[in-house]
Amino acid sequence: MSYTAPHKDIEHILSHIIQLDDLIANGLCGELDPTLISAILEEAGKFASDAIAPLNQIGDRAGCQLKDGGTVTTPEGWQELYSNWQEAGWATLSAPSEFGGQELPQTIAQVVGEFWNSANMAFGLCPLLTQGAVDAIAQHGSDQLKATYLPKMISGEWTGTMNLTEPQAGSDLAAITTKAEPQEDGSYLITGTKIFITYGEHDLTENIIHLVLARLPDAPEGTKGISLFLVPKFLVDGNGNLGERNKLVCSGLEHKLGIHASPTCVMNFDGATGTLIGQENRGLLAMFTMMNLARLSVGTQGVAIMERSLQQAIAYAHERQQGTAPESPKGTKDPIINHPDIRATLARMQATTQACRAICLLTAKQIDLSERSEDEATRQNAANMAALLTPIAKAFPTECCLEVTSEAVQVHGGMGFIEETGSAQHYRDARILPIYEGTNGIQAIDLMLRKLPLQQGETIKTLLQQLHTIQHSLEEAPQVKEQIKESLTTAITDLETTLSFLQKSEANDPTTFLYAATPFLKLIGLTLGGALLIKGAVAANQTNSPDGQRQIALAVIFAHQLLPQTTALKHHICNSSQTSKDLTAQLFNNEA
Repeated sequence: MSYTAPHKDIEHILSHIIQLDDLIANGLCGELDPTLISAILEEAGKFASDAIAPLNQIGDRAGCQLKDGGTVTTPEGWQELYSNWQEAGWATLSAPSEFGGQELPQTIAQVVGEFWNSANMAFGLCPLLTQGAVDAIAQHGSDQLKATYLPKMISGEWTGTMNLTEPQAGSDLAAITTKAEPQEDGSYLITGTKIFITYGEHDLTENIIHLVLARLPDAPEGTKGISLFLVPKFLVDGNGNLGERNKLVCSGLEHKLGIHASPTCVMNFDGATGTLIGQENRGLLAMFTMMNLARLSVGTQGVAIMERSLQQAIAYAHERQQGTAPESPKGTKDPIINHPDIRATLARMQATTQACRAICLLTAKQIDLSERSEDEATRQNAANMAALLTPIAKAFPTECCLEVTSEAVQVHGGMGFIEETGSAQHYRDARILPIYEGTNGIQAIDLMLRKLPLQQGETIKTLLQQLHTIQHSLEEAPQVKEQIKESLTTAITDLETTLSFLQKSEANDPTTFLYAATPFLKLIGLTLGGALLIKGAVAANQTNSPDGQRQIALAVIFAHQLLPQTTALKHHICNSSQTSKDLTAQLFNNEA
């Protein structure tokens, strides 16, 4: 099934919810203006639908192949697609202009990334990881590293990877054992095995730049003893020319539930030559530069797969005839879109997708402000807000994606369970999203332990104030207010009550605090997503356009069908002290 970029929904968020025009008006977007942004997004949407989307099912069915010598071949058509994508300049969008990038705002890069991943998530993963590697090198690498590697990575001639996970060290990076031996010439020899390495080996580019976490011989134990190294597939001289093959190889490809066309590699480093990025034993600082942006991008992947599966479900609901709708004459065979339950399901899917998209783009705008504002206080406040929003933007959309893609399969009925329709692929692909780039449980813990205390709690207070501002703005739209105000008011009250409970629990019972982490992230995600849609509805109320009325309808649907969950989550969390006492290890003992 074809894919069409959702330009109207995105334009509504950019203009009326996150107000990208503020960045433009303050000169923070260079030469960009709304007309140029629209043209960029129009062309990206066309490339996604015309070039990338047609290879989605082909890649899913064929997968990648590992051959002798550790070479990996991507599916038929992949090399030509990547070459066309790279030559069109899409790799350069948000990268530093100093090394050949266009330096567009991260907000625009996230929108374009949504298009790539909706069209073909297995393909979209490659530039996602490369962009993260570019950011890590740009912020923490030496001038020589930047000059040698960034121009070709930014152009897309070379790709990048993130090498964290080892067989014994998944989320617990303190358990990493890969070694880095210093050499007299200032380089390091890297030895160890990394697993789950996305695009660790492929045939799309002539070189692959691996960012690898490893330990020096005298490194302290735990995460304080981890360093980050740049390890290229082919060694590179000072002029950027390729030399001999480095001592690393892909020894295996994982057989996965989804994203079959994205090679997930086992990488063996056997004394491979590497270069230190940043300072010794400070590797996590540099790696988190890469990971934090990747986490937002994974949230955007959740939005992307929701959008693709939603479009497919809507198209199928218009085509599939089954049964007689309540308002139709007896004996009529109606398309299932005419049945109330199907319409309610599709509406809920659509409202959820738009709310999650708004959360991701709001986070991206805060990143842009933190990097582009000329005012230091504005930059710092935006950086703190981006840090608070990032675990929400990663976890909430990816959890919602599981629900939306499951409902899309349900709309297809039995045909949804059959691979040929393509709906099942989205369901399978979506399952990785809550797992990689930091599991959603870790995102929830990060939110509770590191992000809520930011600025002694001032950042979360600022977010609550923004929610109240949206609540008060309903006075400007009486018709919208009648349908929505009670739901939003209740959700904000639930959030504040729960936050107050947790702040007391943290001091008295940290176990209770952590038991509440996952439901609290969902509570704040629901409240924020609903509030952002309502902000858009108030703005849409000023117009009388059909799309404006549609945006109001989506906000009402979210308020009525999804926001009421906040009350149940509040009760769940506020009873977590008793739950934590009941959930002992003995409860899970299978022995008689």
